[in-house]
Amino acid sequence: MNRTQEIERSLITTYRRRIYSKFISAVQKYKLIEAGDKIAVCISGGKDSFVMAKCLQELKRHGVDNFDLTYVVMNPGYKEETLALILQNAELLGLPVQVFDTKIFEIVKNETSGSPCYLCARMRRGALYSQAQSLGCNKIALGHHFDDIIETTLMGILYNGQVQTMLPKCPSDHFEKMSLIRPMALVRERDIVNFSQANDLTFIHCACPLTNGECSSGQGKRALTKQLIASLEAEDPFVPDNIYKSLSNVHLGAVFEYKDSEGNRHKNV
Repeated sequence: MNRTQEIERSLITTYRRRIYSKFISAVQKYKLIEAGDKIAVCISGGKDSFVMAKCLQELKRHGVDNFDLTYVVMNPGYKEETLALILQNAELLGLPVQVFDTKIFEIVKNETSGSPCYLCARMRRGALYSQAQSLGCNKIALGHHFDDIIETTLMGILYNGQVQTMLPKCPSDHFEKMSLIRPMALVRERDIVNFSQANDLTFIHCACPLTNGECSSGQGKRALTKQLIASLEAEDPFVPDNIYKSLSNVHLGAVFEYKDSEGNRHKNV
């Protein structure tokens, strides 16, 4: 058994309950994959997207084979060594990736107004949709996991004054007949970390040249929110699950005001 096979075996044995089964649960619960889908699996180079890609590959190989996968790596302007690590990991994990180049980092660097992270995220998402559409795909898959979802929810409340989160599946507003899916929606980040460490895998973290390491320094808003949730979880292990469950247990009659899907406001007081 070679190293790639050992990693694959680890995913469906040791980490089956903690990762693969939860991945399958999300696919089934939120109806993320349908017969005839062609999915662009978007690999950023981080642990989350790579593990998602392996789960999707495993599902197609040994689960249902009524959909197609295309593994896509966008190069927004990575350093040579960063891109080399991504390609090295793709080869190790047996993922036949297609790389396409953009100048997003360069464009964002020259933009002086607004948040560079917000602009970069929007441009990256648009570039991924465009590439996926050119490849004949009808869905893009992103590696956001359970912790991303609950952190985004709290960040919206604490820093933006809104209740909004990442949906496991949502149609594109700008690309007709295309959708975004998040198959890792029920998987905890700590299990992805443990899987990576157990298999001696090294992935890139934030490779953005503009944030000076803020994303991985523990000082950004997401990192602070992550720390808050961890401290609450240490006192009560049900806190993360309760945050997630609250997104399916909204009482519209018990909020001051809410927006419908058309953006219209409805007041209760």
